[in-house]
Amino acid sequence: MHPNPLYRDHDHAADAALVDQIGFGMIFAATPDGPRVAHTPLLITDSGAVQFHLARNNALARHLDGATALIVVNGPDAYVSPRWYDNRDTVPTWDYVALELEGPVRRMDDAGLEAFLHAAIAKHETRLGGEPWRAEESSEKMWAGLFRGIVGFELTVAARRPTYKLSQNKPPETRARIADGLDEAGSGALAAWVRSVAA
Repeated sequence: MHPNPLYRDHDHAADAALVDQIGFGMIFAATPDGPRVAHTPLLITDSGAVQFHLARNNALARHLDGATALIVVNGPDAYVSPRWYDNRDTVPTWDYVALELEGPVRRMDDAGLEAFLHAAIAKHETRLGGEPWRAEESSEKMWAGLFRGIVGFELTVAARRPTYKLSQNKPPETRARIADGLDEAGSGALAAWVRSVAA
């Protein structure tokens, strides 16, 4: 998390929306073999917990149940050039959106994992538009093989550390130029975030 409080958002709904929008993150935890990280799809529940799954043979999978872990969700990011400032006697920076969620992890039972998988499939298939693929199209053998190969987990959020570093330290007219510059550089998603704080 960035140490400047200017870049910290305290809106739980915005954090939940970020997890929902990105839908992917990194899980960090300490293990007897040292710190480990895994990359995985994420779903946020109505209660604010975060669910995910790992391959059964992932280096983290056998250590997470009952452990404290950290989930990191990265939103858009990009280089910010001083050419977009009024005063060019400065230095470049990097704007970004990131969220850290820390808390205890529990292993889900088979019913919980099944519900997670169906919810994740429905969410992402809907976003694609068109005729969705349905889990029922998998054979029983295929689905059973999936279950043998993965483990589901749920993290209860005990601490949130968001960073929304979006040039808030610049005046509105400069932020508008930064957003335009980001758009021209192909970073439209971050430009939209910068504009969201420029109002």
